Amino acid sequence: MTKEEFQQAVSTLRPQLTGQARRYLAEDGEAEDAVQDVLLRLWQMHERLRPPIEGLATVLTRNICIDLLRRRRNSVSCQTLAIEAPEVGQSERLERLMAVVDRLPDVQQTLLRLRHMQGMEMKELATLLQMSEAAVRKALSRARMAVRDEYMRRQKYEEEK
Repeated sequence: MTKEEFQQAVSTLRPQLTGQARRYLAEDGEAEDAVQDVLLRLWQMHERLRPPIEGLATVLTRNICIDLLRRRRNSVSCQTLAIEAPEVGQSERLERLMAVVDRLPDVQQTLLRLRHMQGMEMKELATLLQMSEAAVRKALSRARMAVRDEYMRRQKYEEEK
């Protein structure tokens, strides 16, 4: 692949790769760094590449993001994960729900946020957290039950006031 072909391919792929990295990492700066790493690795092998390079770039991006997440596995800040804007009238409910989630153990918080807010699949979660899919499902189920029980307990307490 020539330098010009590489530049053209990269210019069209970069937004897609950045979006993919943001879904994994949730921080723009870290996502940009991951994409830069992908582009550097692609450039180092550009002479051996043949178009299309989209598949290779996507796999590289995913693997680099997972590596970054594994490195910071014990220090994943659940607060940095994005939350979609609530519908009008649901913000109070969402705040109560998030207060319950914030009190869960770190692994359960991370699982809930990655699965339900970031849309990650069970297989991706298992790979990311170095757990079996069955263990992820069980931990996620326990987290959901804990959230439900605590939310219902708090709601009942509020109604009794």
